Amino acid sequence: MDAAAGRNGGMIDAVIVGAGFGGMYMLHCLRKLGFNAQVFEGGDDVGGTWYWNRYPGARCDIESMQYSYSFSEDLDQEWDWTEKYAPQPEILAYAKHVADRLDLRKDINFNTRVTSADFDEDRNQWTVTTDKGDKVEARFCIMAVGCLSAANKPPFEGMDDFSGPIYHTGEWPHEGVDFTGKKVAVIGTGSSAIQSIPLIAAQASDLTVFQRTATYSVPAWNEAVDPAKAAEVKANYPDLRAKARARPTGFYFPFNMKPAMDASPEERRAKYEEAWERGGLPFLGAFGDLLFEKEANDTVAEFAREKIRGVVKDPATADLLCPDNIFGCKRLCVDTGYFATYNLPHVKLVDVSKRPIERFTEKGVVANGVEHEVDAVVCATGFAAMTGSFDRIEIRGRNGLTLKEKWAGGARTFLGLSTVGFPNFFMITGPGSPSVLAQMIQSIEQHADWMADCIAHMSDIGAETIEPTLEAEDAWVDHVNEVSEISLRSTCSSWYVGANIPGTPRVFMPYIGGFPVYVQKCNNVMTKGYEGFKINGDTPKAECPQIRQTERWRVPLDIEVITPAALAAMRVPVV
Repeated sequence: MDAAAGRNGGMIDAVIVGAGFGGMYMLHCLRKLGFNAQVFEGGDDVGGTWYWNRYPGARCDIESMQYSYSFSEDLDQEWDWTEKYAPQPEILAYAKHVADRLDLRKDINFNTRVTSADFDEDRNQWTVTTDKGDKVEARFCIMAVGCLSAANKPPFEGMDDFSGPIYHTGEWPHEGVDFTGKKVAVIGTGSSAIQSIPLIAAQASDLTVFQRTATYSVPAWNEAVDPAKAAEVKANYPDLRAKARARPTGFYFPFNMKPAMDASPEERRAKYEEAWERGGLPFLGAFGDLLFEKEANDTVAEFAREKIRGVVKDPATADLLCPDNIFGCKRLCVDTGYFATYNLPHVKLVDVSKRPIERFTEKGVVANGVEHEVDAVVCATGFAAMTGSFDRIEIRGRNGLTLKEKWAGGARTFLGLSTVGFPNFFMITGPGSPSVLAQMIQSIEQHADWMADCIAHMSDIGAETIEPTLEAEDAWVDHVNEVSEISLRSTCSSWYVGANIPGTPRVFMPYIGGFPVYVQKCNNVMTKGYEGFKINGDTPKAECPQIRQTERWRVPLDIEVITPAALAAMRVPVV
């Protein structure tokens, strides 16, 4: 591939890795400002996560009317969602619609994976190499690889001996899979398993589920979108987006600020029942301190366990399906008929919490000393979250240091946007940003807007490089760790800390301080002349750059901003 001429002449302005929602919007932002960019994507079309994850039942856990781009009023008005929680095919169709609407595909190289990215210190440029033999030189390298895109495939002994197919939910065959009349094993009971198991059970003649850790889930109560409600949302989209940005999660739902233990047991139960009937992730808004006070969390955890026992008829199976950890410790799952599936006579649950799966054989899977004969295996074993997608690419910064080497003790970034030693290198929803703890498309847009403003500012002043200072990165890593401790989530083993990948350092990777607080921090860095960054190797003067894209992320003063710190402070005892 020949290097295309960019805004500054000569080399291309930016290479973007990934054509999911992050890569598509980043391309659009740079184009709008007059920059030249090329995108490399391993799939044959856009969509990212929603391109690869085609397993049965895959759908979003945030209501469709909020899980969409917010930068275009035209897109808001012309797209019609059909379900409360959009299924994967509909989200993929939306991504394709955006690509068509903005004519993005002409700058996207499909079926092409980036294998390496090397920074040339003499020329202050990146050389990006692909599996097709392309070598592209660019001023900026922007990673839009996604937080949940590197499938975790546990190397069970004997997998090559198994005579049947082995699937992973994160790399599902695009032609689909028919399990009719088959004996199927599903390994894992996380989000993708909870979504797919009811549908696999509807086809399979026999379904065996191997569970290491029980998972909390609340009902989705999915339904068709009410046209009248959709029209109301569309008429007030700007207000809804603004209110969403004032929430810690970046999406809007009713939130009860009161502490759970200030209510009587009867009042608490009534609130939980009300939230259960609403369903979905907003269940966590039943009380303000559920993720901060163990005593409060115990009450909601027991409520959820009662619901499981009320559905699952076999007491032993119900007990296995009841988690004994923090409610909401891992991302709360949203389901349709998951627990009821275990009442079917051909579905059985195998506990592998004390004795892990031993091996595969030609005929099946051995666990607890018993061989379970199956025709097909589905690994619903999740992802190497946050950093796994970076590990698949050899990324070299200053002095030949690889990103994998730098992050050997845990991911280190400034704002989740950039990292010391890697100039002109940006990460969309990288470790140290809200990312998976917020509405992803909001997080994506905010990051891409910030990066576009930064690149434009550098062009305005004729700067060649930008990277964080070590002091700023150290302070941000300390801050991310400090604020994680206010939440009960920091006490758990979850993929937030890489606990699902053996050998991964236990570091809480996403920023848990809340979306509006994070956005304000990013804005402050920018308006103070990129405080915490070095431009051309020097700390810039504290001057306010011209803000182009980022201005729309300011929350209006008349909207109440809810932060995790404020919620946690409700229960701080006065000594």
